[in-house]
Amino acid sequence: MDATTEFLEKFTRFGIDLTLDRIKILLDSLGNPQNQVPIIHVAGSNGKGSVCAYLHSILKAAGYRVGCYTSPHLVSWTERICINHQAIAPQKLHDVLKRVTSAITTDHPHPTQFEIITAAMWLYFAEEKVDIAVIEVGLGGRLDATNVCDRPLVTAITSISREHWQNLGPTVADIAGEKAGILKKNCPAVIGPLPAEAELVVKNKITELNCPAVWVEPATLINSEDSNWQMPVVQYQDITYPLPLNGNIQLTNSAIALECMKILQKQNWDISIEAIEKGMATTIWPGRMQWLTWQDRKILIDGAHNSAAAKVLRHYIDSLNIQSVTWVIGILSTKDHSEIFQALLKPSDHLHLVPVPSHSSMAPEVLAEIARTQCPELAYWETHADLFTALDQVLYRDSPQPIVVCGSLYLIGYLLSRVSI
Repeated sequence: MDATTEFLEKFTRFGIDLTLDRIKILLDSLGNPQNQVPIIHVAGSNGKGSVCAYLHSILKAAGYRVGCYTSPHLVSWTERICINHQAIAPQKLHDVLKRVTSAITTDHPHPTQFEIITAAMWLYFAEEKVDIAVIEVGLGGRLDATNVCDRPLVTAITSISREHWQNLGPTVADIAGEKAGILKKNCPAVIGPLPAEAELVVKNKITELNCPAVWVEPATLINSEDSNWQMPVVQYQDITYPLPLNGNIQLTNSAIALECMKILQKQNWDISIEAIEKGMATTIWPGRMQWLTWQDRKILIDGAHNSAAAKVLRHYIDSLNIQSVTWVIGILSTKDHSEIFQALLKPSDHLHLVPVPSHSSMAPEVLAEIARTQCPELAYWETHADLFTALDQVLYRDSPQPIVVCGSLYLIGYLLSRVSI
């Protein structure tokens, strides 16, 4: 366990407690660094990380010093806090965290782990004098620790589906209300396609706050034979650009990022078409529908930690005309396992179930029963004590099926932490 992980582990006992009171008190004691950083604030059930990655890359290509805050991390806490694609140095993060925790007093309830790392982000970005920061919501929006800026340059809601209902409310409308909580009076908003019950909630909030809002339609894939880019080329309105991330959902995610850029252009930020093209072409978002080659076998890795993300992953696999998949899946106990399996599995598939290490994982044996209920005609299924035990068995078979590891970003992080890809 590295020093930062050991340091932050002490604060896991404070759990998840959505409120802005503690983070505001903590930031006030640090001189309110969040007020020194212009931000783009991004919420959503799925896609917000991809949108943040596009925004970060485009703004860097435009010549700005760009902070980017995302969560969770895959391997190291330092991944969460970046400037121009450079993660904060481990010792620097440790030092900033110590300064943050030294500002905590016994006069008020103790901040949670996420509030502490978020306060460290604000302090680091302010002291490093970033020109702009791209901030991903951690959980929900309205009461998330990132939601402490009154005047974001633009806010974005990428998608809304039923996830984290234990904290955000039982219905999609409840969840929409929480995510719409990042919208601010008279501040521009960019909204992706939403289910009807969520759309109504968000539209009402936009009207209440008088937000100039753009509702985004997906970009269109175009013929790229004459392109110099070795990747798909798409068009959104009057802009043509390369698309490096996999899956049709990126037609929407990239369009959301471009609408945010158009709003910044109207605010006199210098963002050229060339910067958009270069930024898009160089966007990287590890662990999300990412192909790897390991021991001469192709492996697709993705979080797919809720039903909406699972549907996106299955759609991508089907678009490749893959007839049979070997799944290696681990899922946290708090997720909707039935809906995830319903979205992913087909009768011709092979399924290997594993635990998610160091987290509240659903037992593979329990997952097996759920999976067999959802897809009783599975070609093969088996449980394993560990991800690498499963992979060792799968990798040395002669089966030509592609291997897909998914179900939790924590599982993906465990894979990436243990292998040299």
